[in-house]
Amino acid sequence: MSLSVDWIRHRFGKLASREASETNSETTPLLRSTAQKRKRIYPHNKHIVFPNNGLFIQDFKKVTSNYPGNKIRTTKYTLLSFLPKNLLEQFYRLANLYFLFLVILNWFPQMEVFHREITMLPLVIVLTVIAVKDGLEDCRRYNFDRKVNNARTRAFDWKHKDYVERCWKDVRVGDFVKVVCNEIIPADILLLHTSDVNGVCHIETANLDGETNLKQRRVVRGFLSPDSPFVPEHFNSTIVCEKPNNDLNRFKGYMEKPDKKKIGFDRKSLLLRGCTVRNTEEAAGIVVYAGHESKAMLNNSGPRYKRSKLERRMNIDVFFCVGLLIIMCLIGALGHMIWLGSFPDWPPFEVPDENGKFTSPALAGFYMFFTMIILLQVLIPISLYVSIELVKVGQVFFLSSDIDLYDEEMDKLLQCRALNITEDLGQIQYIFSDKTGTLTENKMVFRRCTIGGTEFSHQENALRLAAHGDVDSDEEEAVGPQRGHRSRLQFNSKNKSTRAFRRCHSAKAYYYGGYGRKKSEARRDSEVAFSSPLETDVTPDKKLMKIVREAANQMETWCEVRYSSDSASYMDFFLALAICNTVVVSTATEPRHRVTGPSLLKPSIKTLEKLHSFLQKLKPARISQVLSSIQSNSDQTGGTNQISPSPSGTSVSEENVAGGSSSSVSGGSKDSGVSSKASMDSGVYVEGVKVGDEICYEAESPDEAALVHAAKAYNFTLMSRTPDHVTVRLPQGVLLTFEVLHTLSFDSTRKRMSVLVRHPITREIIVYTKGADSAIMDLLENPSLENGKENKINKNASKTLKHLNWYAKDGLRTLCIAKKVLSEKSYEQWSNMRLEAEAAIENRDELLMETALNLETNLTLLGATGIEDRLQEGVPDTIEALREAGIQIWVLTGDKQETAVNIAYSCKLLDQRDTVFTINTDSKETCESILDYTIEEVKRYAAVKNTRTKLFKVPVDVGTVYPLEGAGPTFGLVIDGNTLSLVFEGNLKMKFLELAKHCRAVLCCRSTPLQKSTVVKLVRDKLKVMTLSIGDGANDVNMIQAADVGIGISGQEGMQAVMASDFAISHFKHLKKLLLVHGHWCYTRLSNMIIYFFYKNVAYVNLLFWYQFFCGFSGASMIDYWLMIFFNLFFTSLPPIIFGIMDKDISAETLLGLPELYKSGQNSEGYKWSTFWIAMLDAFYQSLICFFVPYLTYQGSDIDIFSFGTPINTLALFTILLHLAIEIKTWTVVHWVTMIGSVIFYFIVAIVFSATCISCNHPSNPYWIMEREMADPVFYLVCIITPVLALLPRYLIRIIQGTFVLCPLLKARQLDKLDKEQRDEEISEWRKRTRSREATSPGNSGHPLGRTLTFGAPLNVDLGNDGTTPPGRSMLNGTEIEHSDTLHIQIAVTENIYTSIPVSSADRTGDGGKKAEDNSDAFSAGHQRSFSIMTI
Repeated sequence: MSLSVDWIRHRFGKLASREASETNSETTPLLRSTAQKRKRIYPHNKHIVFPNNGLFIQDFKKVTSNYPGNKIRTTKYTLLSFLPKNLLEQFYRLANLYFLFLVILNWFPQMEVFHREITMLPLVIVLTVIAVKDGLEDCRRYNFDRKVNNARTRAFDWKHKDYVERCWKDVRVGDFVKVVCNEIIPADILLLHTSDVNGVCHIETANLDGETNLKQRRVVRGFLSPDSPFVPEHFNSTIVCEKPNNDLNRFKGYMEKPDKKKIGFDRKSLLLRGCTVRNTEEAAGIVVYAGHESKAMLNNSGPRYKRSKLERRMNIDVFFCVGLLIIMCLIGALGHMIWLGSFPDWPPFEVPDENGKFTSPALAGFYMFFTMIILLQVLIPISLYVSIELVKVGQVFFLSSDIDLYDEEMDKLLQCRALNITEDLGQIQYIFSDKTGTLTENKMVFRRCTIGGTEFSHQENALRLAAHGDVDSDEEEAVGPQRGHRSRLQFNSKNKSTRAFRRCHSAKAYYYGGYGRKKSEARRDSEVAFSSPLETDVTPDKKLMKIVREAANQMETWCEVRYSSDSASYMDFFLALAICNTVVVSTATEPRHRVTGPSLLKPSIKTLEKLHSFLQKLKPARISQVLSSIQSNSDQTGGTNQISPSPSGTSVSEENVAGGSSSSVSGGSKDSGVSSKASMDSGVYVEGVKVGDEICYEAESPDEAALVHAAKAYNFTLMSRTPDHVTVRLPQGVLLTFEVLHTLSFDSTRKRMSVLVRHPITREIIVYTKGADSAIMDLLENPSLENGKENKINKNASKTLKHLNWYAKDGLRTLCIAKKVLSEKSYEQWSNMRLEAEAAIENRDELLMETALNLETNLTLLGATGIEDRLQEGVPDTIEALREAGIQIWVLTGDKQETAVNIAYSCKLLDQRDTVFTINTDSKETCESILDYTIEEVKRYAAVKNTRTKLFKVPVDVGTVYPLEGAGPTFGLVIDGNTLSLVFEGNLKMKFLELAKHCRAVLCCRSTPLQKSTVVKLVRDKLKVMTLSIGDGANDVNMIQAADVGIGISGQEGMQAVMASDFAISHFKHLKKLLLVHGHWCYTRLSNMIIYFFYKNVAYVNLLFWYQFFCGFSGASMIDYWLMIFFNLFFTSLPPIIFGIMDKDISAETLLGLPELYKSGQNSEGYKWSTFWIAMLDAFYQSLICFFVPYLTYQGSDIDIFSFGTPINTLALFTILLHLAIEIKTWTVVHWVTMIGSVIFYFIVAIVFSATCISCNHPSNPYWIMEREMADPVFYLVCIITPVLALLPRYLIRIIQGTFVLCPLLKARQLDKLDKEQRDEEISEWRKRTRSREATSPGNSGHPLGRTLTFGAPLNVDLGNDGTTPPGRSMLNGTEIEHSDTLHIQIAVTENIYTSIPVSSADRTGDGGKKAEDNSDAFSAGHQRSFSIMTI
């Protein structure tokens, strides 16, 4: 259960490697002298792998001895190291060290208070409980490791010259490993062979990042040999790659052959440990990283540890208790010294030492100081830390068991990954949210497109989506009451019967259990990612479909070299949608196989004749040769086919065709297609043949899937994809196979992807590019000198840009589609540059980026698409409730500004009455001036607002959250990524915060992951507020980890956000109950329990302290030591734990109905200095009553010390438990059992102890004390009167609070006592009164719908006749500003129309373009008016 010996040897090997020279060149020979060999084997910054195939025996042994094996250990201990290591970890806690210090003190005779064994008992029990818990957790990890390490795989044995079965733990770096379909990969393997003829292996990374869509991995360049098997014995290269790291997206290196030739590779050739092979019969490679050096293990950091705000506050109060303890000990020491000094001679009970000398009063007082520390040690609550851990475990259990947070579709409950910050959920002040996949569903639905400057609204598709939403809502209402129970049974029944159409999982998959595995299992009801009917079914636009059909009939024109026809742009547009992606086409059978080409079906003679007549019009010399080969092949087979009409053309049916490929897309519809071997080789298209197998599209992103399904709706169907070819079925029902030359993947820097293909007919080299409009528009070709072409290009671009703005205002995600035709010479030059960049070792990424940028220039714009990312269910209600709870919500997204703003209005993040400031600038000076002016105007209004709130004596916390409603017009802020960069770089952070904290909503658009985390840290550190970040994608990980509480949504973008989060939920709407209900409960429960623990310990310790005034401050105790120790450990420990787990001060229904109750947690009303010190004063008062009432009762009697202490101990138990009973708000059977059980257990232990312990505590004698007390009526009288007197003040205060209802929480508790109908009515009236009070508050009149804004001084905007600022000048607060080359600012009132449903979208299409253009800027009184601040 510790790190393996291999791991230790590896670490020592690293130390040895540092002695090697770092100047060794990478081009030095591999086999030199021993010294040179050591330099090569142990480079400082390289990872060298020698193959284990018998050719490099010595080198393999030397290198492998310094690398860890594949055996993993996630355990912390071994049988030998468990005790010392666990104790060492526990003594890192200061409380444990404190009690260890007391145990050591008690061993000194001068300071001994209790028996030494008794002093050790509390510490031993606490250490034992935690050790048992840690041991059980480690045993579970050990069993998990054993299952993984003993899993079987096949590794090459050069002695047997074949692959043999081995356990995972026996695999070493340099071994050759073979994996088959649906097998989990045992180590990080460099791919050298695959059964796929194109050298592709598909893997599923669900166990690594939760993503169920397939990833492509390719064989290292130069090792593709489909016609011959891979022989490991012939592998004679040495692998040099980077040192192990945890970056899943970074891997590079090279192979060095004996002739010193180097072959580069990257992450596309790396199979990661834990991934599953899919759609590939078998794959083989060499292990480069194993065990703890694999990327999966380096990313396995386990649960995160954070310190909650309440815990930090509690630690401060512990120091207060330490200070109180020191004061009490000083009083005891001084009192003992004064008491000894009051004797004229040495006291008769003082015993001299062996020399006959007596201890001086000063030294005796010094000893008494430490004696008092031992006596009053309970003042420091060691049991509190253990109780808090148990309470949080119980809270997490109830959080995870909440059926309202259960997602039926994915079969997931809430997951808690950080066990120690549950109470922080009740104190959140700022929420930072991603947009895509968090506020929206991340289900991309094709909505609109513009081609060649003509817009197509797809009204039919909009109606389909609206109908789809209505059906969904009706179904939910119909099955709502039985939803959870019935669906769960259905899911279980499907597991056994419906696996035939699901992705097959290996038997080893359970080794990687947890959240990722559950997601894969839950996805069985969905055949593949991004394949719901909502996404796959696209209803085409009638007008566009007509144009496409007409264009398809003009194939001769379209296939001409210069593409002079207007219809060519339509064909190119849909071809780009189908080709420019990485979508994998695979069968839907089990196991799912990838479609690598169209079916090898032979066309009929009739089909060939028709094709021949058409191809004669193109290039007869080239095509006739191909046609003759097709004719001969058809004659040899002698196949006859029947031709039948189909909607998309003609279709030929053929019976019993072996190996028929599929043509049905995952949406259930069947398509027809045809192919031949010749069409694969030369790109000849033939008429379609109906094929029966079903296929599906597996995309890496929902955007790609949406575009491919859109192209399919217009009969441009993607039929197959290989690394070298892609086949598309055209509207005529024929196939066209393009040769793929290069694929430039999408990255966040370029914000686009490109595909280079060779046209099968014209043989032209075409670049198809798609990407963000901000990236594509700047790369368009410059118009030629021909005025006609120039006007056409400019008009096309301007119209497309206008349509893009429409899409963005409608909340659609936009992508531009472009193309470029390369000459053979240009392509050859670029290809050489690309190959050099791919083979480069140093600066490889920079060189690849440079080649991509060189290619993607002078593009021809084809059109653009608008994809809808539908708003998640319940998002508007959730945001509205969180706002009422006093939580500020910021949206940090990488989307376009217009899209983000529209979504903000749709989800009620922005209101129609808000005044929205939009800041977009590229100048630091301009940014600073805008911020200064805006802050000045907002502060003027804020000053008036604060004055008015003071008149009404309503406290306002100026430094944190401002009123959200009702104090006049509210503000919103929209800022882009470029401006954020200026804010961070130009020391404008505080000005930005000053403006942002006055706004009810802040939208940061076009922001990078780094900017997201920077914004969160800025708000968290500067404003000193509790922050929460929520997201669903890998780009949200930094933001999630930067916040106090991180929440991941297990959505469409994988599980990387979930793995980095503290809590995982399925939908944004779950955040409402998680915070408003569970957050409130967790915070209230834990804060009350901690306050109670401090009270309990102080009250009990003070009983011993008051007794010191009557025993000469001698450190004596009137309570038996054993009963004193058991008092905190057993008698009063369980009730407060149950109180912290199960108490409910307010019902969930009331908390959801009145979100403003959440503000009590934000203001730390449950646990603050006042509550702590009030509890301390109450503890002192109750201890005085509990001590002096028995003292006065028994004064003058002849009872012994234990007969006096036993009643005090008993009534202290009653008082402390009854104090808790007053604080409990909701009584359950568990509460009653623990409370009554604690009392009964106390009497049982005390009676048994008194009856059996004759000399347990020599020289004291507790024998039969309890029995005599219980026979005395005075004992019962004291035990009744004393708790009543002690608790009477607290009880009276609670009565007064409940009578006069001084705070909203008390009023809400009274509402819970009403029946449901009356309570709902009262809640409704409460909310109406609150809203009416906000609506009639001062400063709220004169600002209807935010159309006007009055700051301290008027904001003047000089508008021209056309409603714009006159050129050359603008008005800023009454001052005319001349525009110059330095600083230009324009503050203008603009009209922004934001709607969730497209308005007058029919007018924005084709012929209606002029009408839409004329009315696009028309003012309407119902539209949102916002203030936009921008540079000129």
